[in-house]
This record gives sequence, structure tokens and C-alpha cells, in this order.
Amino acid sequence: MWARGSKGFEHSLPHSLGKVAPPPRGRAGWGRVSKLYVVATPIGNLEDLSARALRVLGEVSAIAAEDTRVTSRLLARHGIRKPMLSYRAPVERRGLPRVVAALEEGDVALVSDAGTPTLSDPGQALVTAAWAAGHTVVPIPGPSSVTAALSIAGYGGPGFTFVGYLPRKPGEMRRLLESLRADPRPAVAFESPFRIRKSLALIAESLPERSLTVTRELTKVHEEVLRGTASNVLEALGDRARGEFTLVFAGA
Repeated sequence: MWARGSKGFEHSLPHSLGKVAPPPRGRAGWGRVSKLYVVATPIGNLEDLSARALRVLGEVSAIAAEDTRVTSRLLARHGIRKPMLSYRAPVERRGLPRVVAALEEGDVALVSDAGTPTLSDPGQALVTAAWAAGHTVVPIPGPSSVTAALSIAGYGGPGFTFVGYLPRKPGEMRRLLESLRADPRPAVAFESPFRIRKSLALIAESLPERSLTVTRELTKVHEEVLRGTASNVLEALGDRARGEFTLVFAGA
């Protein structure tokens, strides 16, 4: 954000981002303008890392990672060694100033454990702060369980809705399902293996005839795709409630 002051324009950040210092002024005005690369990483199969993502990870000055241990294994596979900054969801605000400071020194790549950062993963506050500090944010597209699941669901419609992780509370879950009842667009949601059975039971109760495509462990060795009503899927799932689940609801 920019605010006009008595000496021209002064830099300011939203209060919600916490205290992040504005970039220092140099001889030519503002400090270094760096790039924050938002890099998609494999959602399971490590062969899905793009050549461009590999190049960027090898060229940046530092990497902000959701879990540095997970990212270290990916980098080691390709012989890349870079300084890493922990940027985890529970303490995202705490890690924000450190990553913004790293941008003042050079380009930074943001990665999550799997898929595209900021989509139900940490990174939104960092992207906002990077733009506000005068840097450039560059997407490096790649694997996404959202688009992967949509591509095999076979549901048409004018666009789609992404709802993130399904609500944990039954009341909120029922309200969400009611909002989908008359929506012609397919909807994509994530669910954990610990709640998938309860969620499918609630879907069967609220939208008993709605077709679903439920994917488990996409691109991994034990990848599985189940189609049918929620009751059909729940029965077919059996005791295989392991791994990460992506659900695609057919439109009305």
C-alpha cells in the first residue's frame, strides 16, 4: 500500500500483516526489487516437478518452505542446496518478517509440502507482504490436486468452486452442502483421512443423489479414484481411509 505524506509517497503495510519494516531507500530511491516465486511442487510423484520449477529452485537466494525436512528431500534428489526458511501455517505471522527481509537480499522461492502454495497452504500473507514491499510475485505453475481431480471427474459446468478443507463442525458442513444444492458448478474440496467417513456420511444425508468423484493419494503408488453417490463411495472405501482425499461434487 502507498500513502501520500508531506514528502511524497510513503510505504505502509496492512496492520493484519504484523510489523514488517519497509524496504530501505538507496541512492536511486527504493531498495532492491526482488522476485518471490510461488513454486508448485509434486503432490506425490516426484517426476511431476517441472523443469522451470527445478531451475528456479536452483537459482534463488533462499527457499521459504512449509516443512524444511520435506523440501530438503526434494532438493537432495536434484542435488540442490539452498538456505531454507521455515514458513509453517501455525506460525506464519512469526516467519513473515524473516522471509520479507530475505527478499531485500535476493529472490526467494515459496514452496509447500505438496502442490501449489497459498491454496489451503501457508503463503497468502507472504504474497500480500511481498507486493506491498514493492517486490514482484511470479507464479511457477505445476501439480495441483484440485485440477488433477477435476480433470478426471468428467463433470461439466460453468467453472467450478473450490471450498478448501471441509468444515469440521456438522452444522457448518450442512450449511456448506446446502449452498451446493442448486449450484450448477462442480465443487472441489479437501478432506483428511481422519474425517473422511464422517464427511461422506453427512454428504449422503444432505445430498443423497449427488454424484461424487473421490480421489485418494493422487499420483502416488496407491492412487485410487472412487465414483458414485456418497453412500456408494463410503461403501467402496472400506477400511482404506489413509492418505489425503480430494472430493469433486457434480454440479446441480
